[in-house]
Amino acid sequence: MNKEIEKITQKIEKAEAQLRKAQQQKKILEHQAKELTRKERTHRLCTRGAMLESYLPQPEAMTNEQVETFLKLLFHQSDTHELMQRIFSNTQKEEME
Repeated sequence: MNKEIEKITQKIEKAEAQLRKAQQQKKILEHQAKELTRKERTHRLCTRGAMLESYLPQPEAMTNEQVETFLKLLFHQSDTHELMQRIFSNTQKEEME
């Protein structure tokens, strides 16, 4: 009877060790996923910021507030809204196909 209890205890300890290892592996994978998501976002922001700068006259001379004001004005025009809706509806159609 004592040997059976000892075997069961060993199995429990082994299972607990495997569980801890799996939990640690899960944490590592979650961290890697967050890291990749952050890197993708950073890359996207840098790429799109560079695109914006390529259309601004003397972007280095503009303040962040000036750029923000310009974008607000640009994106609040009705023509811009219509164009964005057409672009997004075309993108959604392409994704469905």
